[in-house]
Amino acid sequence: MVNATAENETESAVFQTKLEEYKKVIDADIAEYVEEIKDSTLREFGLHSRIAADVYCSILQRGGKRLRGSLLMAGYEMCGGKNLSMIIKAARAIEMIHAYILIVDDFQDRSQVRRRGPTAHVMLAEYHQRHNLGQDSKHFGEAIAMNAALAGNHDALIVLGKLEVDEKLRLKALEVVNHSMLVTAHGQTHDIFNEVVASVDEQEVEHVLEWKTAHYSFLNPLHVGMILAGADQHTITSVVDYAMQAGMAFQITDDMVGVFGEEFESGKSPMDDMKEGKRTLLTVYALEHAAPADKNFLIQMLGNHNLTQSEFKRCKDILIEAGALNYARKRAEAHISQALKALDKHPGRWSQEGEQFLRGLCHYILIRTS
Repeated sequence: MVNATAENETESAVFQTKLEEYKKVIDADIAEYVEEIKDSTLREFGLHSRIAADVYCSILQRGGKRLRGSLLMAGYEMCGGKNLSMIIKAARAIEMIHAYILIVDDFQDRSQVRRRGPTAHVMLAEYHQRHNLGQDSKHFGEAIAMNAALAGNHDALIVLGKLEVDEKLRLKALEVVNHSMLVTAHGQTHDIFNEVVASVDEQEVEHVLEWKTAHYSFLNPLHVGMILAGADQHTITSVVDYAMQAGMAFQITDDMVGVFGEEFESGKSPMDDMKEGKRTLLTVYALEHAAPADKNFLIQMLGNHNLTQSEFKRCKDILIEAGALNYARKRAEAHISQALKALDKHPGRWSQEGEQFLRGLCHYILIRTS
């Protein structure tokens, strides 16, 4: 178990300061890219494509913490990388891919809100309605959102393919990104299947934590940054255990914040996961340990798109009373403990500042649950 000591809180604060530094330069680069892509899209493909590009750019610019781009830059710098202008472009590409993933995820989850604004498919459906373009606004919004997401993803791959770095490193980075997205796609498939199959156990949830989040949000950006720095294979593989353990802890805490936090914390409505019937450690544990009446109520509410606020409150109470919230917190702590031990196995392999960033991230993840 990892205890929240004053030292851990200090490391978390240092991490957040560095994360904000990374975010600032990534946001500035994205702002320049957005102006360029909007102008070139209108010039080359016309107004209809510009509308789709505007929506994609809206999701891209809403920001968030820029964790994935920051981890890419951290991985690069902790292995001795010095080309700041190049690695900022790579970080932008990773954040562009993340915007693509968010658009797809929001469509698949039927989410209406993303980072205090409407989701991409909702924005486009509203455009369809405002301009009286036909009867099926929902389909139009979903169809154009998918196109916008795919265009953004492929443009990101072009950015990676044009990085000013040794060709072998560039190709290796592209291979790793595409492999990571393949793993993520399988993780998302299992996540959706878990919503509809009769029974889901903790192992199935762990698979999603590993395949959907740990690979995509932690391992991929760290590996890409290290590869672009020219790190040797042993140095690159040494970060795997850390990334997988920290990534799984991050998703567990994200699920906790998603249900028990405020909308501005998770970027979407706290009711979304319950409405979609998401099987997380919280819900799987509660279904196994809740009293029969509570279990039956939770089963009825999972996947109920007409879930009310009062019903949602009872669901949260059930998760607490069944011990699910406490169990999820302990599982996150266990993964963080393993992540820190993984770093201890490789003293001096990376820069001290880089290792401190990774340690601070671990402590920050646990603070999110308090």
